Amino acid sequence: MTLLEAMLERNALSKDDLISVLFTATDDIHSVFPALAARKFGLGDVPLICARELDIDGGTPRCIRVLMHITTDLERDALRHVYFEGAVGLNDDLPT
Repeated sequence: MTLLEAMLERNALSKDDLISVLFTATDDIHSVFPALAARKFGLGDVPLICARELDIDGGTPRCIRVLMHITTDLERDALRHVYFEGAVGLNDDLPT
């Protein structure tokens, strides 16, 4: 999964740094659970959960969000967020 790979790489994290991962997906995603893709990516021993994103008028369509709970020595402001495609403008105030 490209998004997970980018999140780990950009923050110099390994699978062993993950405590758990929460995925949300918009209502227009029907083909696969994001957690299934994460398991295929190699996160089979990491607790994963999927939830539905709020259905907000004007919200970003076909959007999967990922919240990783991690163990790290990095300061919070050193963590880098990852946005692809139409999600680029979701949080312009955060460092990328």
